[in-house]
Amino acid sequence: MEPRRVRLGDVVDDYCSRCRLIMNHGVVGMVGDEIKKVRCNICLSEHEFRHGQLPARRKKETSKLFEEVLKGVAKPQETAPPPAQPPPSPQRKLYTIRRTTGGKGPGKGPK
Repeated sequence: MEPRRVRLGDVVDDYCSRCRLIMNHGVVGMVGDEIKKVRCNICLSEHEFRHGQLPARRKKETSKLFEEVLKGVAKPQETAPPPAQPPPSPQRKLYTIRRTTGGKGPGKGPK
């Protein structure tokens, strides 16, 4: 069984440059059996038929520019290692806990 030919007004999937998604499009212009122009059914923008292919990424260009910027930036200086900590004293430090009563000083309690 042969697939049906596409006609004006039929709905096809294509990449919309405004929505930036592959969406339903209505066929607006044809030359012979070839689709030339479509209209997005979501945003109603018209553009050439792209056969559902996504645009090429520009990642290579941006990475080249980023590398050029990094070349111009000075590298951080190597920092010296932090000084060695003195060894703890062999004597053990003792801490005492002081009991306070509301911060009013020693011997004065609440009335």
